[in-house]
Amino acid sequence: MPNYNQQLTDLLNGPAFPTQEFIRSGATFGEVYAMAAEFRTTLSSPEYLGASICLAVDDRAVMAAVLLAALQLPHPNGPTLLLPYAFSAKSLAGMQQLTGFTAAITDVDRDLPPGTTIIRPPAAGPANFASNNRIAPQTELLRIFTGGSTGTPQLWSKTGENLFGEGFSLARHFAVTEKDCIVATVPPYHIYGLLFSVILPLVSGASVVMATPSYPGEIADVIHDQGATLLAGIPPHYRALRGKKIAGSALRLAFSSAGMLDAEDNETFSRLNEVGIVEVYGSTETGGIATRNRHLGETSFTAFPTISWKIKEERLCVCSPFLSPELPMADDGFFTTGDRVEQSGTSQFILKGRVDGVTKVGGKRVDLEEVRAIIKKTPKVSDCVVMALPDPGGREHRIAALIQGTEVDMDLLRQTLADSLEFYALPRVLKTIDRIPLQDNGKYDRDAIIQILET
Repeated sequence: MPNYNQQLTDLLNGPAFPTQEFIRSGATFGEVYAMAAEFRTTLSSPEYLGASICLAVDDRAVMAAVLLAALQLPHPNGPTLLLPYAFSAKSLAGMQQLTGFTAAITDVDRDLPPGTTIIRPPAAGPANFASNNRIAPQTELLRIFTGGSTGTPQLWSKTGENLFGEGFSLARHFAVTEKDCIVATVPPYHIYGLLFSVILPLVSGASVVMATPSYPGEIADVIHDQGATLLAGIPPHYRALRGKKIAGSALRLAFSSAGMLDAEDNETFSRLNEVGIVEVYGSTETGGIATRNRHLGETSFTAFPTISWKIKEERLCVCSPFLSPELPMADDGFFTTGDRVEQSGTSQFILKGRVDGVTKVGGKRVDLEEVRAIIKKTPKVSDCVVMALPDPGGREHRIAALIQGTEVDMDLLRQTLADSLEFYALPRVLKTIDRIPLQDNGKYDRDAIIQILET
């Protein structure tokens, strides 16, 4: 496994480019480090040692400063930082119930639970950030609260080595430097946005745009106006950009994560803008695992150089420095994921879907991804979600599908499904909608989808 101690030490000695913009047309690296020095002083006070602190921040400069400070807080008695998946009153209350946090760092007024101590970002302080504190990269730095798009919400721990090690790896793998400018369409309080729009700029010297654009015109304008060279997007945004050429684009690379990217969306964006989309496969708990760039003819996924992998009973197993510490590891150091894969050549794999994407109906196995693939080939279907819902009739599960596209010929769709699937695999519920509900990170909103399918 790589050793990131020296790289982290160098990072904490101060910014390599103090006057360079961390935020495009905003805070410099020197100002971020100065803010970090003030945060370190505040969070080292006795009232916060051992406390749980919610990081309710979407300002990328503030987020960077807090993480830099946390790397140098006393271990193991420093505060535990918690990253929520959303800032609604309901989400924050649920997170407090689960974690018991008593304080929150926040850059704007939010609906925090009653009695929460609020810590505001400090004004610019002394620029000297370096200290003699001994860093411990293997110590927990942050706990990330996921929204449970595939089940019950969970907290995943991340060490300094997990997060910053992955940042160093990304910078090296994609040759990211101080000459790059990053636009991200996912906020920094999700792991993908955190890595690509906070950690990656910190370790590489690249600048990042503060805005998190989501509408097609807005994304294109920000890329053009800021001269962005890297785009960190999600599948719904590439779908929204389908057929749109970004005028005067300086993009040299685009990324997509938080779900599978549709092949047509990929091909259209890459062809019009003459830039490939690197699909990054991974999860909050595993970190990034592998990539593919179909613009370069890659049909299978290739693991990052720091990742070892193997297949066991059709499931992908990985050994990685980015795995959350609480994941159950086998004696050989490998973690078994919930994804089904197939070997491709000597060093690549093809994703076949989630293990939990195979369900039983009347004792028969049904592959939900197969059902989804058939539906998506129907004209006017732009997206769909296929789920296995509990069947009150005792058939174990019933298949249901929510389809994005209100002009779909449902008679044609039903006939296509009947011609392609066994009777037991046919969806018992088929509903259309203008837009499938999504979370902020681009993943399907499971609870909202279930509510729609069950009403």
